[in-house]
Amino acid sequence: MATIVVIATALGCSDRDDSITQASGELVEEDFIWKGLNLFYFWQDIVPDLADDRFTTNQEYTEFLRSWNSPEEQFYNLCYQHEVIVGSSAAEDRFSFITDDYNELISLSTGEFRTNGVEFGLIRFQDNNDVFGYVRYILPNSDASTKNIQRGDFFLGVNGTQITVDNFSSLLFGSNDSYTLNMASIANASGFTSSGVLSSALELNNVDVALTKAAYTENPVFITKTIETGGKRIGYLMYNGFTSAFNTELNNAFATFQNPAITDLVIDLRYNPGGSVNTATALASMITGGNAGQLFLKERWNSKIQPQLSEDQISNNFASQLSNGTDINSLGLSEVYILTTGSSASASEALINGLDPYITVKQIGTRTRGKNEFSITLVDDVGNSLVYNPGRVGNINPNNSYGMQPLVGRIENAAGFFDYTDGIAPETNLPEDLTDLGILGDETEPLLAEAIAQITGTTRRSIKDVPDVRNIYDSKEGIRFWGGMQVDGKNLPPINDLLAIEE
Repeated sequence: MATIVVIATALGCSDRDDSITQASGELVEEDFIWKGLNLFYFWQDIVPDLADDRFTTNQEYTEFLRSWNSPEEQFYNLCYQHEVIVGSSAAEDRFSFITDDYNELISLSTGEFRTNGVEFGLIRFQDNNDVFGYVRYILPNSDASTKNIQRGDFFLGVNGTQITVDNFSSLLFGSNDSYTLNMASIANASGFTSSGVLSSALELNNVDVALTKAAYTENPVFITKTIETGGKRIGYLMYNGFTSAFNTELNNAFATFQNPAITDLVIDLRYNPGGSVNTATALASMITGGNAGQLFLKERWNSKIQPQLSEDQISNNFASQLSNGTDINSLGLSEVYILTTGSSASASEALINGLDPYITVKQIGTRTRGKNEFSITLVDDVGNSLVYNPGRVGNINPNNSYGMQPLVGRIENAAGFFDYTDGIAPETNLPEDLTDLGILGDETEPLLAEAIAQITGTTRRSIKDVPDVRNIYDSKEGIRFWGGMQVDGKNLPPINDLLAIEE
């Protein structure tokens, strides 16, 4: 078996013994984790155990790797102020992940995951630790699409057990692909208060829905339609994930907005957790037009990686073509309406932030999640800077199935702004009404209706005073590595430019 390396960085390593090696293959995962985080982790320079001069001997390094009970424990303890408690916003790093099967990370970049087709949010009751779920939408051609369940439905239990803050993860996101949702109905409309939802608001209704998860590939272009009203021709796009594998479908949606041309555009990102920065750049280019070559977003890496990259390598510029050479269908708009909730994150927020210096962005809904960091997928492929490359799958260490998705940088717009860790607040605050979610894409659906009213200058129906209730979790988060803001890392320097490695 090849010798597993211990890294001596080529930067600032004068105090280290550059001949350090790890002579045993038993710690291959632990070595990969330290190596990857020492190289790329955004907060590497302020985590003591990731310092370039942390170890002076091979024995010291080996003992450190052996000190952890599992690779997962090691990873999360090396992350900066990482917090795995659901719903916490106190941690600096809330989004880095590790998996014992890197294929999980790879499949999500194509939109593939296991699901029963119910996309939902989970909310904690105001007066106890119980949790209820509400259905946001049903994925087409999924198991749920054939069952008695739809947007706006509530559920309180799983397999006869009340959902709580302590058990929702195991009940809904455990290893069992099949479960039964115990549905509920509104028992007390006044239980939906301005400050939250009381447990008296819902009660079980003796309806059970049996569901089974299966492999599924989601087309994030969920709804594309044109609405003609008030002398305006309004394009509406509900877009549920920045998935690069569906860039052609996204571009095709904009072709329908070109002929005949729309006057205004509403992009619905309320349930979009993010994804590819390249796709966000493409979408921005579809909206604007005429900005090709200008800076859309700039990447800010850690102090070790940043000096290795040129200005071109850290810049994501507006484009006139997709990566496959297809011309982008640009609308040339100077204004766009974007619908958001607390589930709008990462690349969704980057789109809003990146467009802001160039066009008017009118945001309707509620404050976004607050994720301004980006990540890359790391696998045990030393010859490619540890960065996953689909053309090098055969070079991944067969003795190490682990993959990491650590936060490696922050994203800023052309004006240099990046500080939205508390989320981006809308100009028009309009929470979703859980008692009347409406039909997605319908002109009377509250958030879309508000956008139409602003576009046409009309007065829409009175807005109910509904609670701005933040989800503690949602179905996309339960897919472990869904969303996030990802760059492909293709321009990173070879690993040997940063590390002195002995094998």
